[in-house]
Amino acid sequence: MSRGSGKGLSLKDKLDGNELDLSLCDLNEVPVRELAALPKATILDLSCNNLISLPSDFCSLMHLVKLDLSKNRLQQLPLDFGRLINLQHLDLLNNRLVTLPVSFAQLKNLKWLDLKDNPLDPVLAKVAGDCLDEKQCKQAAVKVLQHMKAIQSEQDRQRQQKLQAEREMEKKREAEQRAKEAQERELRKREKAEEKERRRREYDAQKAAKQEMEKKTKKETVHTRKPASNARPPQRPRHKLSWSRSVLRVLLFVLFCILCTLAACKLTELQHQPLCVSVNTLYEDVVAALQNHKTLQNMLQHNS
Repeated sequence: MSRGSGKGLSLKDKLDGNELDLSLCDLNEVPVRELAALPKATILDLSCNNLISLPSDFCSLMHLVKLDLSKNRLQQLPLDFGRLINLQHLDLLNNRLVTLPVSFAQLKNLKWLDLKDNPLDPVLAKVAGDCLDEKQCKQAAVKVLQHMKAIQSEQDRQRQQKLQAEREMEKKREAEQRAKEAQERELRKREKAEEKERRRREYDAQKAAKQEMEKKTKKETVHTRKPASNARPPQRPRHKLSWSRSVLRVLLFVLFCILCTLAACKLTELQHQPLCVSVNTLYEDVVAALQNHKTLQNMLQHNS
């Protein structure tokens, strides 16, 4: 790796046991892929280079136990720097760090830490203290871890509070939405009832108007049917007239039959038949009775 990118160098040539020394190589970036291929290199020295930042995949080098990043130009560490859970020794001397990522609290195996000569946040600088000897560097590791754990706990608490507030807000919105929907349902129900009542009144009004119109029409019809003084007399029902005609026809037919029978008994040879004898006798009796009735009438008229 070239001097600037780290390409052209043979990392295996620089590997001494489990130590890999890449210091003073004028590196601008870390050869993470090549380092990942050397899990045996648990001690990595990247001091005295031109590193401004570390790539996010640098945190995949979880086999690292000791890491020296001193005398670079690092302005910040990756957010998931805490993934390097096997890290015990970390040298960040003389960089440009102001704060540490919250995930730093996850470096539970960290025993040694140097943060001198960085423009640290005053609170963090006070917690870290000096690292002038082994004891102070170990104390710095313990105190910084405690401090970062406190920050992490506070952030978790704030995050939990925020989540709880969001949940309560969501519940409130849901309650308001349910209340709004219930109000809308009640409004629709009331409007539906009002519409039904309006239609019922219209129906009743139309029905009453129709009944009034029928009464008025019936009265007008009754007035129209009253007989006038010069009105024609009511005609007999046609069925009664037909019945009278039928009776008259029967009587005429019977009279015709009697006349025919009488003529036959008087003018034909049938006059000596027993039937005709009876008919002729009956005829003569009827004629005699009529003559007697006529004579009696004439006598009554004469006496009067």
